[in-house]
Amino acid sequence: MSHREPDFVPLTRLGAVCVLTMTYPERRNAFSARMRTTLLGRFDELMYSDAECGAIVLTGAAGTFCAGGDLSEMKERPIIDGRQVFDEPRELIRLMAIGPKPVVAAVEGHAFGAGMSLACAADYVVAASETKFCAAFVKVGLMPDTGILWTLPRRVGAGKARELMMLASEVDGVEAQRIGLVNELAQKGETLAAAIRVAQTLANGPRHVLASLRLALGEGSGTPDAALRSEIDSRAVLIRSCGALF
Repeated sequence: MSHREPDFVPLTRLGAVCVLTMTYPERRNAFSARMRTTLLGRFDELMYSDAECGAIVLTGAAGTFCAGGDLSEMKERPIIDGRQVFDEPRELIRLMAIGPKPVVAAVEGHAFGAGMSLACAADYVVAASETKFCAAFVKVGLMPDTGILWTLPRRVGAGKARELMMLASEVDGVEAQRIGLVNELAQKGETLAAAIRVAQTLANGPRHVLASLRLALGEGSGTPDAALRSEIDSRAVLIRSCGALF
């Protein structure tokens, strides 16, 4: 009897909505090497090769989102090797942040370290009141990573982001919504259903417009001039596809 490798990120389809579930319960869905590789492959396929997918929901199995990096895999290594470890997370966050399809996160339990980074990279975050968020990197002697240096300030502002990363403060879902980290609160056990409802609305929207908007927000809005250029460039393309409306 052949041994079947576990699926770290099973995919569930609900019409045009694709749900990705991080599944590594013995390590609280840690952002392990296998998890990183599988997530990157799933997002790349759904973003660019799957015409039926209109929006993506990211969640975690067994009542928690993601406890952060798998510390059991971390070891001292040459600097060049250490940089290579971040190639997959870098590409994953780029896909989540500026890929053509919207991403909604359904967060329960813990979203620590890289888990919080993944939540911050989504367009819309649904969480339970009891959910715990923590940019815990400094607690284990690490630089905040997986894109959180860019995503967190854009969600909560530079001052609050600095506080959360430097003090590694824990915040629950209620506080996370108050500061802008979370968009919507749902009852424990109901965050996924709420996230799917939002994703269905996004999947039914004008896909080419949302793709252009995500790219502009992610890459072209750092300065007033850049934002204006993005508006002009996108409008020039989009107006041709909906010229009947003008």
